[in-house]
Formats: sequence, C-alpha cells, structure tokens
Amino acid sequence: MSSTDSSADKRITGTSERREQIIQRLRQQGSVQVNDLSALFGVSTVTIRNDLAFLERQGIAVRAYGGALICDSTTSGIEPSVEDKSSLNTALKRRIASAAAELIQPGHRVILDSGTTTYELARIMRHHQNVIAMTNGMNVATALLEAEGVELLMTGGHLRRQSLSFYGDQAEQSLLNYHFDMLFLGVDAIDIERGVSTHNEDEARLNRRMCEVADRIIVITDSSKFNRSSLHKIIDTQRIDMVITDDGVPAESLKELQRVGIEVVLVRE
Repeated sequence: MSSTDSSADKRITGTSERREQIIQRLRQQGSVQVNDLSALFGVSTVTIRNDLAFLERQGIAVRAYGGALICDSTTSGIEPSVEDKSSLNTALKRRIASAAAELIQPGHRVILDSGTTTYELARIMRHHQNVIAMTNGMNVATALLEAEGVELLMTGGHLRRQSLSFYGDQAEQSLLNYHFDMLFLGVDAIDIERGVSTHNEDEARLNRRMCEVADRIIVITDSSKFNRSSLHKIIDTQRIDMVITDDGVPAESLKELQRVGIEVVLVRE
C-alpha cells in the first residue's frame, strides 16, 4: 500500500470516528454546535458542517442555526423514561434547581411540574418554610415529604408510569380551585418560534392549565432542550416570564429570549 493510500485510510477512519462521537453527543444532548465541535475535534468549521450534512442525509440529524438537532426519528418517537432522564446532566439540573429555589420565599404558593429538574428543586425545598406547593409529579411529591415547612397538594388524576406524572380531567379541574404565585415548568423542548413543548398530549394540556392559574411562568431546563421541539405544544415562548438554564444555551436563543423581554438566569455548566 502506498503512503498516499495509508494517509487516506487514516483520514477516513478519523472521519468515521469523529462522526460516531458527534452522534453520541446528539443522543446525549439533543443538539450540537458547530463551533463547539470544531474546537473539540481540532478541525475546521467547514469539516464539521460537512459531517452534519452527512448525518442529515442519513436521517440522524437536522441542521439548525449554528449546529444541528437530533432527528426525532432516531428515537422512534419514544419518550425517555424518568430513569433515563435522571441520568442525564444531573449536576447541572441541581445547579438550575438551586437557582430556582432562591426565588421561593415564605408565603409563596407554587406549582412544581413533574420532571427530573423539578424533582431536584423539590429536594432542595426541604429547608423552606411556610410554602404551599402543588405538583402532578409522584417523584416530586415524594421528595417534598421531607419538607416539613411545605404544605403539599397533589393534583390527583391518572398516573402515567412513564413519567411518574398525573394527568386528566381530575388533575385539570383541581387546579381551577387555586391561584399560585409561580409555576416551575420543566420542558422536553423549547424553540423560540415553535414554543415550549412536550412528548405527551395529556401532559401538555395539564401544563397549559397550570400556566393559566399562575402569576409567573418559570421554565427550568438545561441548555440541551433548546432549538428542539416535541409533538405537543404547551405555550408560546413569549408567555414565559423567566428561564433558568445553564450557560451552554445557544447564543442566538439567548439573544432572542432577551429580545422578547424574558428574564434569563444562567448557571455555570
């Protein structure tokens, strides 16, 4: 084999390995950024864009501004379980939850949506006093059992074991009897144009009801959920009052959030 052929083989092998690592990052994070990948692999942004174009042709990714999103078809439309979600970005979710917990003061009435980030918030709230909290999350409610200074309310309803969350008419009707200061909303996806969305229609409907009975809507999510959209829309992005996320949020998304008047709190990744 000539030296030229050997060099070509190394180049091809390197490309294959790099693309496989990009796929792994897409599966873990949901999205990737061209500049980040360029710095990570030590190659040009043109090379990374070629990689993403290749993955798009394979139906693995969909290119977006400054990067790419994982194609929904790669997960066959299957919603991750609570256990799967809990294993991702745990330390980051705890930092986001800690920032959210600082907003809750004695006398506040809050809703905690189901989810792994709101679960971390509930764990921190064991030290809060004179707070009323309602949730539709079984795991969130279990965490709040340790919070003696928090009066716990449950929505009731039908249990979705996939997400450990309650939904349905009973859950929605129970919310109509209350008024809350803040809703802490965990989301599966957030896109500036398409809004906030989730995998399940029943949960989306309950989330919309939560938004109706809360003075402030506070989205708590890590940056991997940005520039993504799930099937069922909850609300338009413009209805959000505050987003608490990490500093890995895409710069363009951050700029757009601030442009429409949404307060953004960033924690370190």
